[in-house]
Amino acid sequence: MNLRLFFSLVGGSFLLAAYAHYFTDNEIFRFATASLAIIFLAAWLGKSTESVAHYAGDRIGGFLNATFGNAAELIIAFFLVKEGLFDMVKASITGAIIGNMLLVLGLSVLLGGLKFKEQTFNSKLAGHNGSLMMLAIVALFIPAVFMQQLPPAEIGTLSIVIAVVLILAYVLWLIFSMVTHREFLSDIEPHESEAVWSKGVSILMLALSTVFVAIVSEWLVHSVEQVSHSLGWSELFVGAFVIAIIGNAAEHSAALLLAMKGRIGAAVEIAIGSSLQIALFVAPTLVLISLLLGQPMDIVFTPFELAAIGVATFITISITKDGATNWYEGVLLLTVYVILGTAFFFV
Repeated sequence: MNLRLFFSLVGGSFLLAAYAHYFTDNEIFRFATASLAIIFLAAWLGKSTESVAHYAGDRIGGFLNATFGNAAELIIAFFLVKEGLFDMVKASITGAIIGNMLLVLGLSVLLGGLKFKEQTFNSKLAGHNGSLMMLAIVALFIPAVFMQQLPPAEIGTLSIVIAVVLILAYVLWLIFSMVTHREFLSDIEPHESEAVWSKGVSILMLALSTVFVAIVSEWLVHSVEQVSHSLGWSELFVGAFVIAIIGNAAEHSAALLLAMKGRIGAAVEIAIGSSLQIALFVAPTLVLISLLLGQPMDIVFTPFELAAIGVATFITISITKDGATNWYEGVLLLTVYVILGTAFFFV
């Protein structure tokens, strides 16, 4: 897309969202315009991240894509925590995890597979990713099991301990994958990439897009609760699918484009890497941030959310463990996503 047209769409959507937020009282219109603006701003964030990643190298570039691709989700979740909407926060975390593994990865595998009969990537990396997702499931499962036996204060302490341990595990994973065993976990497919801007302009664009995402995220959160009540949607469905899809816009665009260029390894790293970052870093960080805000949030997820994360992890590990993908495996991932989305809608 022409950059001038692209930034016209970004600016126009932002101004429309600003008008709706400050000059109208229609919450549905506010929510719709803020959602539209987030999608375009996330695309700007994704383009900026990809440009910065060009100068940073493959592994660090993939980490930056995952990190700033999750910026929208983290910022939205922060404002949800600030408003005390803990159920929606946990639902959005669930949605971000399963959305990356099923929707983003599913579309990437499907569209990439339609162009290339089979695409391969590092199977060792796939194995480690699967083990880390199993760790996340264990960490989220334990508080849900013990909450029936422990008083709220002890559940809160358990949540803090798990949050700290998960963050430590994630930091050690970064050291393992980017430092001590970097050569074993690199992409195996050749690729070419081009930066959209110079290094300095790329960093500036990344900073500006993050700031604008933060502004519009706060507008979105102000209207989301009333909209969910007006439309009769549960907080679980809104958080897990509506907000998650909006926040995943950056990963959608980046992973799909890479997969269609034959770079399925990079697409897998963005999709699964984003899920891991949400489960092992973003969710625990939100628990610790809630303490600073004076509104402690535990890490106890509902059985529906745990089941969704477990199912998504199981099918993703099953499909990626051999280090090769085809278009039909993308169909399988998307099928599971549609089934979960339908079930969450009726909860």
